[in-house]
Amino acid sequence: MSNVRWNIAVSPDTDQSVRMFLASQGGGRKGDLSRFIEKAVRSYIFERAAEEAKAANANVNEAV
Repeated sequence: MSNVRWNIAVSPDTDQSVRMFLASQGGGRKGDLSRFIEKAVRSYIFERAAEEAKAANANVNEAV
């Protein structure tokens, strides 16, 4: 799998919180931050897609 590099900017508070979280999970090794960001982005996209699907089907009656 090839990777694409992102340059991101976050607040110092967010940076410290994420790094402390990763360290508490036994992380802090090379690549842990990238894996954390990828997992968070995938989760966010999935949650938004699920919300949109629910909203689009809100008026659909269930077949019994």
